[in-house]
Amino acid sequence: MTPTQVATAPDGTAIHEVAIASAALQARVLSFGASLRDLRLAGVAHPLVLGFEDPAAYLRQPGCLGAIVGPVANRISNARFELDGRRYALDDNDNGATLHGGSQGSAWLNWTIDQITPQSVEMSLTLPDLHMGFPGPLHIGVEYRVEGAALTVTLRAQSPVAAVSTLAPHPYFNLDGRATIDRHRLQILADRRLPLDNGLPTGAPIDVANRPYDLRAARQVPVGLDDHYCLSEVRTDLRRVATVSAGGIAMHVHSTEAGLQAYDAGSLSAPGLGLGGRDMGPRAGLALEPHAWVDAPNQPWQAQAAMAPDVPSVAVSRFSFVRVAR
Repeated sequence: MTPTQVATAPDGTAIHEVAIASAALQARVLSFGASLRDLRLAGVAHPLVLGFEDPAAYLRQPGCLGAIVGPVANRISNARFELDGRRYALDDNDNGATLHGGSQGSAWLNWTIDQITPQSVEMSLTLPDLHMGFPGPLHIGVEYRVEGAALTVTLRAQSPVAAVSTLAPHPYFNLDGRATIDRHRLQILADRRLPLDNGLPTGAPIDVANRPYDLRAARQVPVGLDDHYCLSEVRTDLRRVATVSAGGIAMHVHSTEAGLQAYDAGSLSAPGLGLGGRDMGPRAGLALEPHAWVDAPNQPWQAQAAMAPDVPSVAVSRFSFVRVAR
């Protein structure tokens, strides 16, 4: 349960790794970005997520592999928003937009390890007022917990002022250990998705029926998948939102969140840098990111991300694994 120092962050602090395990599932988590680096199912030789072999690679990593992204996951249009009559200018790190909280969002900072048990680890981070332009201070935390063959990620945010937050876990899953997810089948239990242009909404949610991105029935992961599915109008109780299967393993995704971003890692490029020296190229993994609908601070659905002073925001996602017939 003792954390192991594996690298040094740009601010000079030590980056630690923590291993947690149940009889069926083992995870390794880095303090940098609170990143899920490795996830192993008993009896399966390969990792279930993409991760870097060298922990120092997380300092310059593409794709936010395994990190907790925020304070606002996904994109914010025009790198600005207005809250309670005040305008906030944000870090522009994505061609005129703010992506995953900016260039120094939570994925790029070294978190504090607060508590470790054999099956769980808790980490926290405080973002000062106007960090990357966001109101604050914002106190955020994550708990990774393994129970049986399930990994539960609980995300918490709270601020003494009116703020915005929708944190998200950002692992890339690969269930069969192959070079790509071409043999993976995906089901997303959503009737609607956002129409997107360059990753940003162009209007209200649209029906998925009779469209290429209708994934209500399981099918092979579409090439070029990078879409946001609208699961509900508001945060709900934990419910199943997606299932992925490949190589005799099925993963059920349960979440409390209103939306789910699905991305096939089409632009990932990290040759030879993966666990065990694996190449991580386009479609090497599938990212499923539960969070509020895209660009919430600027959209009619702003309430999904808005936070009242001193009122905690809690999001829960669970990834559970079962063996199935091939």
